[in-house]
Amino acid sequence: MNTKKTLRAGLAALAGLALTLAVPATPAQAQTTTAAAPDISLANVKAHLNQFQSIAQQNGGNRAPSGGYTASVSYVEQKLRAAGYTVNRQTCTSCAGQTQNLIAEWPKGDANQVIMLGAHLDSVSAGPGINDNGSGSAAILETALTLAQQNPEMVKRVRFAWWADEESGLRGSRYYVSQLPAAERTKIKTYLNFDMIGSKNWGHFVYDDVASIRAVFDEYFASINIPTEGDTEGDGRSDHASFKSAGIPVGGLATGAGYTKSSAQAQKWGGTAGQPFDNCYHRACDTISNIPDTPLDRNSDAIAYAVWKLAVGTSQSRDFSLSLSPSSGTVQPGQSATVAVNTQTTAGAAQTVNLSASGLPAGATATFNPASVQSGASSTLTIATSSSTPNGTSTITVTGDGAEVDRTAQYTLTVGSGDVRIFRNDTDFPIADFGTVRSPVTSSASGSAASPVQLSITASHPCSEDLRISLQSPANKSYSVKATGSVPCTEFGTRTYSVPVTGENASGTWTLVVYDAYSQDTGTLDSWSITV
Repeated sequence: MNTKKTLRAGLAALAGLALTLAVPATPAQAQTTTAAAPDISLANVKAHLNQFQSIAQQNGGNRAPSGGYTASVSYVEQKLRAAGYTVNRQTCTSCAGQTQNLIAEWPKGDANQVIMLGAHLDSVSAGPGINDNGSGSAAILETALTLAQQNPEMVKRVRFAWWADEESGLRGSRYYVSQLPAAERTKIKTYLNFDMIGSKNWGHFVYDDVASIRAVFDEYFASINIPTEGDTEGDGRSDHASFKSAGIPVGGLATGAGYTKSSAQAQKWGGTAGQPFDNCYHRACDTISNIPDTPLDRNSDAIAYAVWKLAVGTSQSRDFSLSLSPSSGTVQPGQSATVAVNTQTTAGAAQTVNLSASGLPAGATATFNPASVQSGASSTLTIATSSSTPNGTSTITVTGDGAEVDRTAQYTLTVGSGDVRIFRNDTDFPIADFGTVRSPVTSSASGSAASPVQLSITASHPCSEDLRISLQSPANKSYSVKATGSVPCTEFGTRTYSVPVTGENASGTWTLVVYDAYSQDTGTLDSWSITV
């Protein structure tokens, strides 16, 4: 079947759907039209992949920061500048070798409403990384070049990024987000991530963090009769995590990495059950021969479909604002905080807004009454803590998932007061293969440490099973926190631990010791805290 012909037919049938995010189709805006998304040239995407393969061959067999990464950046930059993009290199001071992110913006559309697409351009040192992640990098490059060539009328600004040092803990994208002023951060309305979209034993996975963004990709795949699943393997393991943690709505595509394809998935998509989606994941065999045409073609066209859906059009979108009152509060464990969630329609007609909250401390729950409002109306958020909720301060992100746009607001919740015996270290420590990290905090609390002490640890590491963690007390006693595990790998994220201690004073230096016991997957210890 020629999927592109099928897609064009599907697009014609879907042209008036109200699901359109960038340009809504409502009775009041019946004259609104959105240009049909283009067919992204598979041949051109593969030509970029061949260039990445050649770069790797000329640089020790990889495109890692110490290999062909810089040459890959130069190749992509040359293509974008020739097409008319505003292109900047951003030196990432926390990346290996202070490598550079590459940021390119198409200079049309509303600069206060940015749709951003990204893919990491580095590989692991073991191989050229043509699927991981030449595939995502090549696909968004060809989408960017096609956008410039067609030069449609833009409703929103489109920005593309190629990230440095993803394989060592999402360092490039984390640095980019950390350097954004608050005003610039709020301009990014959607971030779309593409990491491994050409796996040989492929599936079709769509990030399900925001329902309205997932719906755009699902709409495309429905038009070519391809079922999708939510992406669980990639949760927190690629660059979208850097944006999600900042409260920016995220979406994206993947075809699978080291997880095993089930029989049901093989029946759904074909391929071989009982085998990894990409048998060459993080291996030397991740070459151009590891990339089949079918998933690469479908996903490249899906990327263009999303860009045209979200950013291309001829009239204003509907929009709304989201605010919280109050924006902060303090409770004791077991108590609740009540927050007014206010929305206002800022452009076009009102739209349905579904409310959710993330970033809650352990043992806390969030409920909205009502859970869905029309923009212009308000809801009441109740954050209920439990007796086991630890003392400390959390930043809770409230997301308004609109029919056409998404908005976020932050609420600062402090649990406990008075002698809150919590101490933390927010310094980032790279976690290298077979490397040991020692992150100290100095406690000024008096008296004895209350056993068990409570730890909260946040780390960016794609394989938490690699990590062995211990706690060293001021008296130089060592206490086990976490042992290593077995595959499949899971992202570490934020985890809490209760660690029994014996006869310890609360004051002094407590040290978290993190050891990476295996190779290939590296990361970063982002922060940790101890309650003594």
